[in-house]
Amino acid sequence: MTASTLVKTTPAVEQGPIVAISGLDVGYVRHRRVTPAVVGLDLAIARGEIVAIVGESGSGKSTTASALIGLLPDNGRITAGSVVVDGVETAGAKEKMLRPLRGRVVGLVPQDPMVGLNPTRRVGSQIAEAVRLRGVTGAQADAEVIELLGQAGIPDPELRARQYPHELSGGLRQRVLIATALAGRPKLIIADEPTSALDVTVERKILDHLTGLVREQGISLLLITHDLAVAADRADRVVVMRAGRVVEQGAPGTILVSPRHEYTRALIAAAPGLAHGGRVVPRFDVREQPVPEPVLTLTDVRKTFGSGDTRRGQRGFNALDGVSLTVPRGQTHALVGESGCGKTTTLRIALGLETATSGSVVLDGTELAGLSWGRQRPLRRKAQIVHQNPFAALDPKFTIKQSIIEPLVSFRIGDRRSRHARAKELLDQVALPASYLDRLPTELSGGQRQRVAIARALAPSPDLIMLDEPVSALDVSVQDQILRLLTELQAELGLSYLFVSHDLAVVAEISHTVSVMSRGLVVEQGPVAEVFTRPQSPHTRELLDAIPGQRTAALVPERAEDDADAGERAEHRPRSPGRPR
Repeated sequence: MTASTLVKTTPAVEQGPIVAISGLDVGYVRHRRVTPAVVGLDLAIARGEIVAIVGESGSGKSTTASALIGLLPDNGRITAGSVVVDGVETAGAKEKMLRPLRGRVVGLVPQDPMVGLNPTRRVGSQIAEAVRLRGVTGAQADAEVIELLGQAGIPDPELRARQYPHELSGGLRQRVLIATALAGRPKLIIADEPTSALDVTVERKILDHLTGLVREQGISLLLITHDLAVAADRADRVVVMRAGRVVEQGAPGTILVSPRHEYTRALIAAAPGLAHGGRVVPRFDVREQPVPEPVLTLTDVRKTFGSGDTRRGQRGFNALDGVSLTVPRGQTHALVGESGCGKTTTLRIALGLETATSGSVVLDGTELAGLSWGRQRPLRRKAQIVHQNPFAALDPKFTIKQSIIEPLVSFRIGDRRSRHARAKELLDQVALPASYLDRLPTELSGGQRQRVAIARALAPSPDLIMLDEPVSALDVSVQDQILRLLTELQAELGLSYLFVSHDLAVVAEISHTVSVMSRGLVVEQGPVAEVFTRPQSPHTRELLDAIPGQRTAALVPERAEDDADAGERAEHRPRSPGRPR
């Protein structure tokens, strides 16, 4: 079987759009009332066209995609309108009519590959299941699985087909989902936030491959994303949604150069890759300033996982190989690099959650190496962490007040009355009303939950906060609010941050200094204004080139101000909504 056997061509007899949505209203039943999620939506997707729907969480993007193929949750209701997919009306259709469309006409690439893949089954068998739905069996199905993995850009597909999802990286798992979507030879692929949790370089490779396959095979693509920069780079047409309604749509050039709606302009301003016309403009320039004393210093830190006993055929894995870095007091030092480069391992060693194989870790003047758990514990008040996923980091059974005061209880700080007062004070600092104290995490949005996580980290008054991808799972507008909040808190409280991220555009917004990591090594480090404007390492240049939005930068009119003026503007941006003055 050759690659050409899998190429999908659209018969000449097929006419009209692959998707035609007219007057669509979708809502969710809560407490016997229908809450609107999509209102009066009109949307058509031509055959072979790439359409991107962008907007914040709750804008109706994913609801629209789910309504297309009848995958709304049990409380979801289509209350009006028409949805025609490849000539079939799906609004109100029975399951037996929808089932043949899934896979064969419409392929789905979900956001989270670990949710989209069965952890108990090998990758190849999961793709084969989709192949067999077309009537392909036996050795032919196995051969097609290998070919599909190869088409999705997976190296050594024979080996990967025998592996389980947990044995693959995030980028490889996402490629497996693309292969699964292609297995049914669909006419339309729906990609729902397919790269939001991936590194920028992996994101670029995934989207390059996905859009390339779409172009080659004549498939239509509906790309659901909150990132206007990604949409502008990839789509033939961009549809901007807000509160369930389409506020604007058009070609990327039109949307970027002449946005008509203020919400679209806000999304452009909030996207780091677009805010400065595709350029990375560091907010801080500390090249000519004296270096503050360090709050954290790592010197020649090495970490090997596994015994490394070659006599028994065991080989150790060198996660870190001589990492040295410094976090200046009152400033932000960023760790950037692809997945698996050692960023999180470095953070865990700095926090004392992992023990370095060798090297020195000094926190606030105290060497951590050799300290017992009991002797390390007082130092934990000085360093706190904010995780990537705020929902997973908060106990769903705890109220917001219980979550915030948990460190105070753990370190035996204050009494009941003072802890309650401290919780109210912290909510005020992160721009949330005191009425939220009695709410549960499920009652808050993603951005609000991340503010709670930041408030909890601030509770014991630390000197250093370690932030592990704190905004990668958030909408660009919410991401912008959180970055502003962190910057304001640093200025007001003198905090130091160790900021782990794969997104250099985000790093440029918040960091003073940076270490670029690759395969356990620091390949380049220094002031952000120096590293990002005059990169010396090829790996740094690759990361900078992968920032979304640069492919359409030529469409955006040049700013009259130079980079210095842009940085000065950033220093005087409006404060976050609700921040105390």
